[in-house]
Amino acid sequence: MVSDAFADRIDQLARLAVHVGLGSVEGRELLITAPLDAVALARRISHYAYAAGATVVTTLYGDDVATLDRFATASDASFDSAPAWLFDGMANAFRSGAARLAIVGDDPSLLGGQDPARVARANRARSIAYRPALDLIARSAINWTIVSAATPAWAKAVFPKLTEQDAVAALWDAIFKASRADGEDPLADWQAHNANLKARGDLMNAKRYKALRYKGPGTDLEVGLCDGHIWCGGASRAENGILFNANIPTEEIFTTPHRMRVQGTVAATKPLSYQGTLIQDISVKFVDGAIVEAHARTGEDVLKRILETDEGARRLGEVALVPHASPISQSGILFYSTLFDENASSHIALGQAYAKTVKGGGTMGEADLLANGINQSLIHIDWMIGSDQIDIDGVTSEGTLEPVMRQGAWT
Repeated sequence: MVSDAFADRIDQLARLAVHVGLGSVEGRELLITAPLDAVALARRISHYAYAAGATVVTTLYGDDVATLDRFATASDASFDSAPAWLFDGMANAFRSGAARLAIVGDDPSLLGGQDPARVARANRARSIAYRPALDLIARSAINWTIVSAATPAWAKAVFPKLTEQDAVAALWDAIFKASRADGEDPLADWQAHNANLKARGDLMNAKRYKALRYKGPGTDLEVGLCDGHIWCGGASRAENGILFNANIPTEEIFTTPHRMRVQGTVAATKPLSYQGTLIQDISVKFVDGAIVEAHARTGEDVLKRILETDEGARRLGEVALVPHASPISQSGILFYSTLFDENASSHIALGQAYAKTVKGGGTMGEADLLANGINQSLIHIDWMIGSDQIDIDGVTSEGTLEPVMRQGAWT
């Protein structure tokens, strides 16, 4: 149960999710996915969605206990299966104009004690089944957003020295602050924040760098950018015309790297929590856009199996810039959640690219996307490579270097 102390702010977060995250749901269905422990937030989001004119709100709940029970008791063949009927239904809903909202609050180490091979097989089966829906989201055919709820397992991972009750309270507080839900007028705060992110993206678009070069401990990397790349940040407009914020919180500007133009080595600066597995101290080497060597202190088996998902899983689909001075970074909290940790640090993403961040990309078929360097994959996994020890330069069309970030700060 949610204490009265958090009810008002959960209500505020739900209001943000609908009016800032989704932008508009008037005359549309809304599909929500959420963990069981996020019922309170899901119900308030449903309330505000209906109040904003949604026709039908459908919430699908995930259950960690049932997930673990599958790994403990299901047949081996189970791990090559996924509910394609469910994901096909989601894709059909999106094609019919439904909006999408995900509430995340996963236990970062839920599957840490499970067979990595089975974890990888289950993730691959799910990725294949989910691909039709993912394609619509990746090209922003619909308005969609992701928000978070403080769940006991996640809270204890973030604040292990606190009691469960105090940890949940501390995590809710951190979520509210990071999501800009704790001010006197959160909607106005988000309007100003989106304007700042757009201005930063406009500056980078004016520069037209052909690549970014990263230098720091364990990192000597050049990421070539797609020709016609577009830097985006904050609110964006879906193909249905609705202005939405895909992530609450967000501190990034991002664009599309060229799938064949990445060279060098890079070390992660934060752990990656992926589908219940915590992967720590990632280091990889790129040659001609593809990862040819990959290591991690924990979760290395899962990391390597992720890279085997398909040909595009070894290549980059996104590059994002976040200053080390972002509020999430300055909180000093390691969230063990990509939604938060990626907004504390510049990052890259393996796998599927967002076609909208390349001029004309939204109208290209798969062959043209690949020909233009826009990566295609069953996965999209962000991991963090920025810190106050990382310098980033822009490479001009003439090959000269211009400082973009020094020690994680904008220049």
